[in-house]
Amino acid sequence: MRNRSGTDVLAVVSVDGVNAVSGETADWSQSGYVLAPGQGYDIKGWRKSLQRVAAFFFTEHRNSYAARTGRPDNVGVIGVAVFRRKAEPEARILRDRLPAERREDAAEPHGGPAASAGDAPREAENDARRQAPSTVERSAQLGTGHGRSETSRVTHTQFERATPYPEEIITIHYDTHANLAAMGVIRGPRIATPSPFPGQFVPDPR
Repeated sequence: MRNRSGTDVLAVVSVDGVNAVSGETADWSQSGYVLAPGQGYDIKGWRKSLQRVAAFFFTEHRNSYAARTGRPDNVGVIGVAVFRRKAEPEARILRDRLPAERREDAAEPHGGPAASAGDAPREAENDARRQAPSTVERSAQLGTGHGRSETSRVTHTQFERATPYPEEIITIHYDTHANLAAMGVIRGPRIATPSPFPGQFVPDPR
C-alpha cells in the first residue's frame, strides 16, 4: 500500500473477509495500518504481534485461513477501507479565547474558518462479490493461507477518523488463472482445433 494523499490515512485491510491485523471477521470499524503522506508499506501476512506476521500464500480454498477458522464464504477477495485523519483544531479557536482588547491584533489563520478533513461522509460503495455464471465450470478456488512466521515490525498509534464511513473502498477479487479465464476476466490459452486430415499416409507408431 502507498498513501498518495496529503494527510495521514488509516487502511483497514481485509483478506478473504478476515481483518489482516486482528483476525476478526472484517468490518471497517476495526484496526488497520496508519500511513503518513507518501508512506508505503508492504503487508506480508496475518499480523501475529508488533514484530511478526504469518506469511500470506495462495492455497486451496479449504486450506485458506478463513475456511480453517470457519469463515469460508468470502474467500477470494481483498479489501481496503480508507479513512482520513480528523483535522486538528486550528489556531482560530485559541484566538477566540484572547481578551477582547487583544483579539483585533491576532492574525486570521490562513483559509479562514477551520476546514473539514473531508466532505460529508460518502455512502460506502457496494463491494458485493461477483458470482461466476452458473453455466461456467470452475476449478478449485484459491484462498489465502496462514504461512510461516516472518519479521514485520510496526508500532501502536492513535488515529481519530474524520468520517464514520470510509473515504474509499478498494476491492480486489483473485482466483486461479483457469477460473479467471472461464469467467471471461482474462483471455485463456488458445486451444488448437483438431484437423481431420493432418497427413497423407499412415505413419509407424512410436
